[in-house]
This record gives sequence, structure tokens and C-alpha cells, in this order.
Amino acid sequence: MTEPFGMLIPGSLDATDSENLTEMARIAWRNNARCIGRYFWQTLELLDARSAVTPDEVFEGCVAHLRHSTHAGKIRPTVTVFQPAEQGERGIRIWNRQLIRYAGYRALDGTVLGDPEQVPLTEKVIEMGWQPPSDRGAFDILPLVIECPGAPPKLFVVPEDAVLEVPITHPDLPWFADLRLKWHALPAVSDMALVGHGLRFTAAPFSGYYMGTEIASRNLGDENRYNLLPDIADRMGIDRSSRRMLWKDRALVELNTAVLHSFRESGVAIVDHHTASAQFMQHVAQEEKCGRGVPGDWSWLVPPMSGSACPVFHRYYDEARPEPSFVDQQRAW
Repeated sequence: MTEPFGMLIPGSLDATDSENLTEMARIAWRNNARCIGRYFWQTLELLDARSAVTPDEVFEGCVAHLRHSTHAGKIRPTVTVFQPAEQGERGIRIWNRQLIRYAGYRALDGTVLGDPEQVPLTEKVIEMGWQPPSDRGAFDILPLVIECPGAPPKLFVVPEDAVLEVPITHPDLPWFADLRLKWHALPAVSDMALVGHGLRFTAAPFSGYYMGTEIASRNLGDENRYNLLPDIADRMGIDRSSRRMLWKDRALVELNTAVLHSFRESGVAIVDHHTASAQFMQHVAQEEKCGRGVPGDWSWLVPPMSGSACPVFHRYYDEARPEPSFVDQQRAW
């Protein structure tokens, strides 16, 4: 396999050239040590939104990203690039961790309705004037907060027609529908920076499609998130009085089964963790054939369910973190 990308050298990127910018973003995806889906790095599409200079224009770019990448469930891996930050400047910031996330409302007794991970942002946007639905629910979509240089942060409600959601049911357990679960079709990370070749794009939302465990094992299953495993185990009639009953494991399998089933029934792209792991090992083989190491964070690459049953578990990865890359930023607020 020849190398179609990666021929740029530091400082060589023409910031006016969308084709070169696409190459930079694709290589940044290839370099992303935490992503198991890099087998498809060459398919990443770039939406060039560097002409956006106001919060309203950036919001329009974010909505365009959602619509283009979601593609009625036939997900297209996409990155939208806004203006790069000037040297030493803060640049454009999207406050939300992802373009689509559900609110978390903390009650006086400490319990949370919705997503506990989103409680800080939910409280912040309510302070800023966001009005939650009168009948608050566990899956209320948060507004976007966009901040541009020289302008205060501004709230925007995401249009309903830009968000595709999947109701969660189970192929064999009819009562699963009674849980009234759902999840959004598109994971669109929006608070990381795309850096490389002397440029720093502080607003560069990017998205692919979900691996099932991201939703089921983590978002819905984690104790500090929706924490659904106890309820599911109870409905399955599993004894939770002893850990050796493996009630969490058994509930987790059915929750993952439900998510994969529901996305496919809705015609929305998703991949199971065994297939994703096999694809990643194909990516590793291709990269090694090209003479490249594969940056990898083992703790992120190994799926949060059945880890040792997946080939990614049984090896280590390159500790180098080359640029171009997508990098974490300090929370905008």
C-alpha cells in the first residue's frame, strides 16, 4: 500500500487549500491514539467553514455538519474546520463536548435526571438563560454554546430535524421498550483542537459512527452515567445480592444487544466491538506494511466489554503522539 497522504512537512500547509487541509485532518485521524475506527481514515470528508466569523455563522456550520454527517443514518465520517486561532489567542470555541448531548438535572437530594456527565454544562446554560422543557426528561438535547473572538458566548437550540435519534428496544425482551430509552445517531466530538503544520483549529468538530459499547456499556451502563444495569438485571430476574452472580455482565450483554439491534432496525450505521477490533487489526497490518507505527492508547482501544475476546487486547501500541492530531483543550468555560 502506498501512502496517499502524509507528504506534507511542518510549515508547508497552505491554509487556503482545502485539499491540503483535508489531508491534514485525515492524518490527524490516523494519528488518534484513542480511536479504534481508524481503518477508514482515508474516507474522512472535510467541510471548510473557515469563512464563519460570528457565533451565528459557526452555529450554521455545526448544523450543516450534523446534517451532512448523519446522512439519514448512513453516517459519513466528517470534520468541519472553522478559522484557526491566531498565535497565542483563544480562538473559536464550542463549549459542548459533543454537538449532541443530553442534559443532566441535579435534584436537591443529589439524584440526577438525564446524563450526570452533563450536569455542569446544563447548570451553566441554565444560568445563561436556556429554558429546559417544561416537562423535563432524561433525553433533553442541550443547546450549543459558541464563543468567537471579540464576542460573548451565545446559546443556540439545535434544530430537531438536524438530530436523528434511535429508540432502544430488544429483539427478545419486549419489556425493554418500557424503559423508554433512546440515543442520538451521531457522535460528533466538538471541543478538541485540530493541530499541525503550525496551525491550531480550536473549533473542528469531527464525527464517525458509533461502536455499540460506547452507548451501551459506557453512556447507558456506567454507574456515573445513566447506570441502567441494576434496573435491567432486576427486570431479567437476576439475583443482585452477590457479585458472583455476574448480574452486571449479564445485563450488559442484553443492553449491548438492544443498542445494536435498535440501530440496525432504524437503518443507522453502527459497529459491534468484535468487528471494530478486527478492522483495527487490519489497519495495524496496513500501517506496518507502509513502515508506520500505530499510535495507540491501550486503555481506550480495548472495548469496555469482552476485552480479552478482542484481538486489540493482546498487544501494545506505539507510544508516540505525532502531529497532525486532535488534542484535548481545557474546558471552554
